[in-house]
Amino acid sequence: AQPVGWLLVPPNSSLLLLSVLVAAPTGLGMEVMAPPIINALNGSSVKLSCTFNSCYKVENKQFSLNWTYQECRNCSEELFLQFRTKIMNKQLDRFGNRVEFTGNPTKNDVSFTLKNVQLEDEGTYNCYVLNPPDRQRGHASISLKVLTQEPPKHDSTVAVIVGASVGGFLAVVILVLMVVKCVRRKKQQRLNTDDQKTEEEGKTDGEGNPDEGTK
Repeated sequence: AQPVGWLLVPPNSSLLLLSVLVAAPTGLGMEVMAPPIINALNGSSVKLSCTFNSCYKVENKQFSLNWTYQECRNCSEELFLQFRTKIMNKQLDRFGNRVEFTGNPTKNDVSFTLKNVQLEDEGTYNCYVLNPPDRQRGHASISLKVLTQEPPKHDSTVAVIVGASVGGFLAVVILVLMVVKCVRRKKQQRLNTDDQKTEEEGKTDGEGNPDEGTK
């Protein structure tokens, strides 16, 4: 079956603007992005998309990824896919061999595809990413809804045009914010390093000898 997935897009462009701005880079930790809700047709394959932003290049020896599944809000999380140097599938009975990693961490993509979607696959899918030297792990969640029949088609040309226009503008805004964030972070790291060197040099004179006190 061909991959089937529908992202729920707010009909009001202002709501779309608000939702994307909320996801814009704000702190010094990693940003992990995923659609909050995905609809999939029962028996089809669906891609659960998860991407991330980081100020640092991905190194496989340090990079880590966890995908977990929650059947309900208060249910415990079940680890089913992990990246530690290489991708490792945790073969849960509920998924069997239906999980395929289709992302590329070096391109900031950690998505996976769920094949032959079943009604019992509904639930919350959590994407956790850590890319040192970033210290804080990023997190995003997807609520998967399984449909028994394809939703009726309707003319959404106007909505697509508006969404594409707003989305393109916001992509530029988020990119600028990300660049500014990385520049500030690296500048702060340089300042911290310079302060440490100055403090050490203050203990010696220009020739590397201890400062002479009052004779």
